[in-house]
Amino acid sequence: MSVGTSGAQKAPRARDVRGTPTSRRGELATEGEAALGADAAVDPGAEPGAELGIDPDDLPDGLVVADEQGRVICFNAAAARITAVPPSEALGRRLESALPLEDLEGRRWWQLTDPYGGLAIRKGQPERNLLLPGGREVLVSARYVRTNPTGPVHRVVVSLRDTEARRRTERSHAELIATVAHELRSPLTSVKGFTATLLAKWERFTDDQKKLMLETVDADANRVTRLIAELLDISRIDSGRLEVRRQPVDIGAAVGRHIQAYVTSGQPADRFLLRIEQPLPALWADPDKIDQVLSNLLENAVRHGEGSVTIDVAPSASPREREDGEYAATSVTVSDEGTGIPEESMNRVFTRFWRGSKRGGTGLGLYIVKGIVEAHGGTITVGRAPGGGAEFRFTLPVGTPAYLL
Repeated sequence: MSVGTSGAQKAPRARDVRGTPTSRRGELATEGEAALGADAAVDPGAEPGAELGIDPDDLPDGLVVADEQGRVICFNAAAARITAVPPSEALGRRLESALPLEDLEGRRWWQLTDPYGGLAIRKGQPERNLLLPGGREVLVSARYVRTNPTGPVHRVVVSLRDTEARRRTERSHAELIATVAHELRSPLTSVKGFTATLLAKWERFTDDQKKLMLETVDADANRVTRLIAELLDISRIDSGRLEVRRQPVDIGAAVGRHIQAYVTSGQPADRFLLRIEQPLPALWADPDKIDQVLSNLLENAVRHGEGSVTIDVAPSASPREREDGEYAATSVTVSDEGTGIPEESMNRVFTRFWRGSKRGGTGLGLYIVKGIVEAHGGTITVGRAPGGGAEFRFTLPVGTPAYLL
């Protein structure tokens, strides 16, 4: 098989004809050469890289090619691995015999699609789940190569992929649904219980008892709202639809507000150390989403860390320094003095469902943080703080948006 600079794809020759009669081997070789075409050979006078020869066995996906008679002339190593059929057994056989596929309803796939006798304008089959003998699922797509747009089929090129990657995605989605459902159940049960009790026995409770119940309902309702917002954020991040509405943001003041909220809720003021290096370049970002990033990082430091929580806000010296010498980014570093994150876990911190400890949480916060920072064109890293704890550093590009210049 060869790939030229034109991007045209040629069918590869049969690679293994062992066990085939001598006369048939010659036919297969001839068919293979015809499949390659006259321009398949590399021109010695061509510039380096003008033609790149590719062995079918080097392809990551299974490749099966049948000729105009419906007989297999190529069956690469990946196809043999996926189907558990040796190439020597597949080459020269009819396509429906070498690759007996059924759809999920048990119908024989090649009889159903009829590539050689079906509609003359059909170009192939889109990827879909089909079954091999034994019930193993594979992803199959097919291309019908014709000598002219409505002429007879000259080649049938079939691509095979196993379903492991899709299963991992499906498991991830199922895990997400299960996690969110579990997290929603507890606050909704509490809300339902307290409201039902208040409605049934309102007169029996004192004002202080009613206030306590309503405060609990309010807190649990906020928790449900936050979980739903996280789910929506994940959906937008995964689909690339996370919107960023840029406005001028005073990042130092935003950090100060979060610290003050923790102090108001009972955290000692001396647990937080805020250091701001002035002057900071003008930052245009989505204030609500930056608040979400700061909230997650500070909550992680307070809940999972120990000792002082240090927040450094400074112009970024890397890697986007402008030609005029002014800084083109602002960085925020949040560090604590706890046990930190194990070295082997650092590459998983920003993945879904990662939890630094068993002290609650959905494990979705840092995944969302990374998505928000990257939607702003920034970067986020994790490492070990000078005091031994975890250190998160995110960097956001600054400057007035182009549409305002």
